[in-house]
Amino acid sequence: MSKRKIRPYNLVPQSIRASLQRFIATESASGVVLAICTVLAMAIANSRFFASYTELLEFKVLGLTIHHWINDGLMTIFFFVVGMEIKREIVAGELSTLRKAALPIAAALGGMIVPAVIYLFFNRGSDVANGWAVPMATDIAFALGVLTLFGSRVPLALKIFLLALAIVDDLGAVVIIAFFYTEEIRIFGLAVLATAVGMTFLAKHFGLRSYFIYLVLGVVAWAGTLYSGVHATVAGVLLGLMTPYLIPADSKSLNSYSPLDDLIHKLHPWVGFGIMPIFALANAGISLHGADFGKIAIDPIFSGVWMGLLFGKPIGILLFSFFATALGLATLPDGLLWRQVVGVSLLAGIGFTMALFISGLSLDPQHAVYAKTGILAGSLISGVIGFIWLNFAIRKHSI
Repeated sequence: MSKRKIRPYNLVPQSIRASLQRFIATESASGVVLAICTVLAMAIANSRFFASYTELLEFKVLGLTIHHWINDGLMTIFFFVVGMEIKREIVAGELSTLRKAALPIAAALGGMIVPAVIYLFFNRGSDVANGWAVPMATDIAFALGVLTLFGSRVPLALKIFLLALAIVDDLGAVVIIAFFYTEEIRIFGLAVLATAVGMTFLAKHFGLRSYFIYLVLGVVAWAGTLYSGVHATVAGVLLGLMTPYLIPADSKSLNSYSPLDDLIHKLHPWVGFGIMPIFALANAGISLHGADFGKIAIDPIFSGVWMGLLFGKPIGILLFSFFATALGLATLPDGLLWRQVVGVSLLAGIGFTMALFISGLSLDPQHAVYAKTGILAGSLISGVIGFIWLNFAIRKHSI
């Protein structure tokens, strides 16, 4: 009598499985839009419209340039969603127990440390060493977009591993932004932030459920963070982490609902198909007019970034994952093979949204051009090699 093979996918509850599939579908589709906007930004930056493009981004509205509103305003919503995704993984996902979290945490740490070391190898002691965090982050939309090209051949365990790794990666990037790219602290701004966060906590405690109240408090928290000198997007992450995962639907019912899942469901399409493409249009426009490609190719910033992404990410992820499993700190999930982990580690070298964001914080515009060029080169090569590797590493099967 034959035994029915139990796959990891069948052990995942239907509700969580549906949420996961919706998340992956949105991320994958938004990756296509993001790629189109990146190409469009490059085309505009290298056309006769470049001057108008620059003037538009530098146009001031309420004291801030449009570029500032995008990077410090719209991206706060992006980081708010990131904060909620981190909390969901910690409460009920792949980071909810130490045993589950050990492998993606180890992989993410390796994928952050080794690229930073490679960047510093090329730029140590220089005035651009501050850009060490540029090649550390994975762009989940692009990475998932490549992975989903394989359709049902991709094991669920592999998708979950990539998602968990990227979420830990994002958390690391947020911590780095908060602690290493804050030049000046204004106490009054921090006081406003603390007051808004405290009022948000009290509103939750007394059961206030109006999104409008939390929106107002969120705007106050954002303004306080912006004035404090800490990057304004940190407020988004804090508020995302404070969003309740599960609360009773009402006082007369035993049913409950998740404000966190509800907000992710509502905001994710706006972030994926609106905010991230706008960010790409505003930040990926690299003018190559009169560029000396020979000079770019040997520039230490360019070398540190593209090599950090292409080599640092997979080496760090694989080394730390291997040692974590060898020491018994983590286990490879059922249904996941090491050759597939190699493929995902290559896709993790696709760094875009967070990498561009950090390059703008850590480097002046003159040097950021080399970083952005390195991001595009390293990400493109990582994506192509990762796709080729996975094409051989993933066996045809149905999940």
